[in-house]
Amino acid sequence: MSDSIKHEGIVELVEPSHLKVRILQASACSACGAKGLCKSADSKEKLVDVFAPNAESYRVGDSVEIEGRVSMGMKAVRIAFVLPLVMMLAAFVLCYWLSKGNELLSGLVALIALVPYGVGLWLSRNRLEKEFVFQTVRPVE
Repeated sequence: MSDSIKHEGIVELVEPSHLKVRILQASACSACGAKGLCKSADSKEKLVDVFAPNAESYRVGDSVEIEGRVSMGMKAVRIAFVLPLVMMLAAFVLCYWLSKGNELLSGLVALIALVPYGVGLWLSRNRLEKEFVFQTVRPVE
């Protein structure tokens, strides 16, 4: 298994230290021949920041290949799905135990427990933005 994630995209904006590249993020089944008949095939465009020391050499509209680390994706999954799930389960179980079986209260507390997590993510957005970047850019021939 490769240790990098590669996408082809189109340069949308050129700045001195980085580029904004529009990529088509496709699901695994988007390459399937039956995707037109299947409702689970989805793809969407994303605008990503790409830090490149030679950013000035690119022009808007250039086709490029960008690359990121797989570990970056795994960390994103932990932050977006695993940690909130663990927090909700812990809050639910603790409240269920303390309230002697009140499921409605426990469910509400579990949902409310996500608010501080969301605020924490929002407050650390600048640091996270620097961690989750694609860094290698190559022109597509």
